Amino acid sequence: MDRRTFIKKSAMATVGGLLLSSPLARLSAQEQNMNEEKEIPNPQEKMKVVLINGSARRKGNTFTALNEAAKQLEKNGIETTIVHIGTRPVRGCIACNQCKKKNLGRCVFDDDLCNSVIEQMATADALIVGSPVYYGQPNGTVLSLMQRLFYAGGAHVMNKPAAAVVVCRRGGATAAFQTLNMPFQMMNMPVVSSQYWNIVYGMCEGEATLDKEGMQTMRTMADNMAFLLKKIHADGTPSYPEREAFQPMNFIR
Repeated sequence: MDRRTFIKKSAMATVGGLLLSSPLARLSAQEQNMNEEKEIPNPQEKMKVVLINGSARRKGNTFTALNEAAKQLEKNGIETTIVHIGTRPVRGCIACNQCKKKNLGRCVFDDDLCNSVIEQMATADALIVGSPVYYGQPNGTVLSLMQRLFYAGGAHVMNKPAAAVVVCRRGGATAAFQTLNMPFQMMNMPVVSSQYWNIVYGMCEGEATLDKEGMQTMRTMADNMAFLLKKIHADGTPSYPEREAFQPMNFIR
């Protein structure tokens, strides 16, 4: 049974119908208000955070960093679920736009974990995405997942607090960190900060635990996310700002 009961006004996939050629097209605020699913909260159920482990190594340093955050969230009374991308292939968005044209509310391709994550975000209250650093960038697999998640399932991430976590051996972390944060800011998602950028250092499995400041940064980020979630849900039902209708503008006329 879902942790919340949903009442559908219309197919949520019509959200974000503007700028359809872009996989990370901005959701229309007007369509969001018209079509997003209304939630009936159950005050006895915990708030939930989904953490995505964008590393192929299930128990590597990215997991270690995310697990540190998850344990701290649990101490704050927040339920957590860590989703492992692992070695399974994840499709990139091919801009077919079938998720919108067919009002699917999910990606038309159902042969990887993307739609599973969309379903989990429907009942989650916040998102944390972690990735190792490859050539100064996040893992390409997690980027593919995020682009399809945010485009096909945008109504389920809109307004929910989010944080990015990156793990590196030596350098490139800030560039990867910035890349992971950019989609959050297109979806009106409050970006959760910490005492430092959410960066943890380590190469061999388990070395992240030796980064004492990095581990503390994860705990502080988790405390800040729990604090924000409790404020947002203080009255039972989250109250988000009323959005203006989106006004897209292309520079090529």
